[in-house]
Amino acid sequence: MGKVLIVDDAKFLRMTIARAITKAGHEVIGEAQTGEEAVQLYKNLKPDLVFMDITMPDMDGIEAVKHIKKDFPYAKIIMCSAMGQHKMVLEAIEAGARDFIVKPFEESRIIEAIDKHIS
Repeated sequence: MGKVLIVDDAKFLRMTIARAITKAGHEVIGEAQTGEEAVQLYKNLKPDLVFMDITMPDMDGIEAVKHIKKDFPYAKIIMCSAMGQHKMVLEAIEAGARDFIVKPFEESRIIEAIDKHIS
């Protein structure tokens, strides 16, 4: 069972991802609404996987990925983006994200991403 951190400023989207994670037999160990919270929670919880939104207040997902990867190069982070954010997704992958899923989420795609990155 993997431990997963969910980062999104929208509570509804965090709940949607959490439901899929739980259904796949994994545990949600934390939720953050901003990139800054994500960096702190990652340091404290050291999850097996992170679902990270790109667009958030304070610090966006790309900056948060850079901060996390600097201290934890092995971190597994999956970016979540809306359609039309192709350029930002590429930036996120360059910053060290392992994968990305597109909003609105399909539960099967969330589960597939989890299974691919948590073995």
